[in-house]
Amino acid sequence: MMSGKDESKEKKIQPIPPMMNFILGGISGMAGTCVVHPMDVIKNRMQVHKGKASILDVISTTYSKEGILSFYNGLTAGLVRQATYTTVRLGIYNQLQDLWRQTYTGRPNFVILMFMAGTAGAAGAFVGTPADVALVRMTTDGRLPIDQRRNYKNVLDAFVRIAREEGVFTLWRGSLATIGRAVVVNVSQLATYSQVKHLISTRMNVKEGIGLHFGASMVSGLLTTFNSLPFDITKTRIQSMKSTEKPPGIIAVMMSIAKNEGIRSLWKGFWPTYCRIGPHTVLTLVINEQLMNFYRTYFQ
Repeated sequence: MMSGKDESKEKKIQPIPPMMNFILGGISGMAGTCVVHPMDVIKNRMQVHKGKASILDVISTTYSKEGILSFYNGLTAGLVRQATYTTVRLGIYNQLQDLWRQTYTGRPNFVILMFMAGTAGAAGAFVGTPADVALVRMTTDGRLPIDQRRNYKNVLDAFVRIAREEGVFTLWRGSLATIGRAVVVNVSQLATYSQVKHLISTRMNVKEGIGLHFGASMVSGLLTTFNSLPFDITKTRIQSMKSTEKPPGIIAVMMSIAKNEGIRSLWKGFWPTYCRIGPHTVLTLVINEQLMNFYRTYFQ
């Protein structure tokens, strides 16, 4: 429960125009991706590798065979993914919170926050799946034999070639796994962030600011990594399959990985994933908070 003082503070927060909610969300995600993209490359390569592979092994092999710039393979796809997925998910989530503040007094409880985050994540994932397919393929292409590499020039080239060579619907390959992962990610990330931020603020008397945003987003990033990784590995495996292979269902892939490679394989690449999700969560949410505060201060 919030005190009357806290409730009045919530009510004073001015809603941001819907279009700006989406634009600021997309900018935040793209800024974070520019920093953590190399960890995305390492994570994806570890996840498609069916044997044991340490972070150092993947880094060493990638660097020695392809050079340092290979750690930014697929960056255009990563940016387009954030421009679609994060723009939609953060835009919807922030918009739903603004609508709540205009309709009700006090803050939404955790169950409502989970519903908001899950809805935003599912919508964002559907819109962002084509860029996600391109991202997975571009970041893992270098580990394939030379005669099997796709060699997409950039994300637009990937879209065109996938649609022409494999059919338009291939751009949404693994969409159910992607949406399932996105619901888990956004509930773990956005709803947890909002709840932890509130608890730290009220129980520990931490004032609004970067310190509060950083602490809440670090907790959120750790929980997000653990909860989402099985879905992330599943979608990566499905999206990296050849077009001639019929994509199996999410559960079938998860069960196959657990049976053939051990249940711990569902959390393969945990640390590179956390090294990506943790900083990306921090950067995205902190930047988004600062951009929203800046907009409210200077444009409202």
